[in-house]
Amino acid sequence: MDLKLFDPKMSNLIGQKGMLSFSTFNFKAASLNLSPFFICSSSKGASHEAACLSTSSPDGVSLVGKEQYGVETYTYRYDGSSTNFGSGILFREKRVLDAFDDEYGGVVVNPEKLPTDTNVFVSILRSSLSLWRTEGKKGIWLKLPVEKCDLVPIAIREGFEYHHAERGYVMMTYWIPDEPCMLPANASHQVGVGGFVMNDKNEVLVVQEKHCAPELAGLWKLPTGFILESEEIFSGAVREVKEETGIDTEFLEVIAFRHAHNVAFEKSDLFFICMLRPVSSEIKIDDLEVQAAKWMALREFVEQPLIKGDNMFKKIIDMCIARIGKRYCGLSVHKVVSKFDNRLSSLYYNVVDDQRLGCSSHDSCTST
Repeated sequence: MDLKLFDPKMSNLIGQKGMLSFSTFNFKAASLNLSPFFICSSSKGASHEAACLSTSSPDGVSLVGKEQYGVETYTYRYDGSSTNFGSGILFREKRVLDAFDDEYGGVVVNPEKLPTDTNVFVSILRSSLSLWRTEGKKGIWLKLPVEKCDLVPIAIREGFEYHHAERGYVMMTYWIPDEPCMLPANASHQVGVGGFVMNDKNEVLVVQEKHCAPELAGLWKLPTGFILESEEIFSGAVREVKEETGIDTEFLEVIAFRHAHNVAFEKSDLFFICMLRPVSSEIKIDDLEVQAAKWMALREFVEQPLIKGDNMFKKIIDMCIARIGKRYCGLSVHKVVSKFDNRLSSLYYNVVDDQRLGCSSHDSCTST
């Protein structure tokens, strides 16, 4: 990296001599006395613009084009051997991590512009925290991609904590105020779905899982699974039934849901029982998860010892049978937009047709 001197009157390069030094020394920039010139740093082969410094300010060096010059903290040293500036000049330009403010008085760091050098990162992270503290910022969100995992222990040493992790990154947080942390915790629940599918022969679609606890071996159960990120409950139920059995279905209602705690890695669990209408009949099982699948007579299904002996599951089946007999109404899905966030959402609620003493027709996936 070269340090170049430009004469603003001549508009050409008049001298070139220097070097770049990464350092933590903090020399006062006011020691520079270069009124007729600009000092600019440029990186050969790099595409970013120069960060220029001038001494037009009586207090010392002022920055020109600073916002275009990356996000790194540098100390530049000019050796002065071919100029009239004496034995050398040492100064520091403070920088902060590229980030934006969130709506809660915090800061979200841009993961795309993190320094790759660990020494540079620790220096700039410290200066950033110092600046954000003086600005009264609160929570700091630092997303570190897998390819920059070597920055994780540095952030830990500087006081950051783990928030959550996905396949491609770890999210870390830092709470600045000397008061209880108000940052939201990591997701507390996993969401599962089960599909109750019965054809016009009063047969229930059931599966035997290939991988299950020994006490559940041989049990014929409803197709179940977890919903995916950004997936609707109703579409997740339809997908899971299709994946495990090959049967195409149409969502009718949520019959009930179960809430349990400490299910997996101390997380809570929400499990939605959904009633679906079959629109195909040929079974094609998923060999990875399912040992077998079939249409089973409803009476045979509920007479299984494990089903009869489980009070909760027996209650679920009773509700499904009551729904078929129009003695119970589940929750149908309705698409609505709230003025609070202007987002399209799925609202599940009960609609009763008083004339039939049953549930209304299922046209609920239209916007309301």
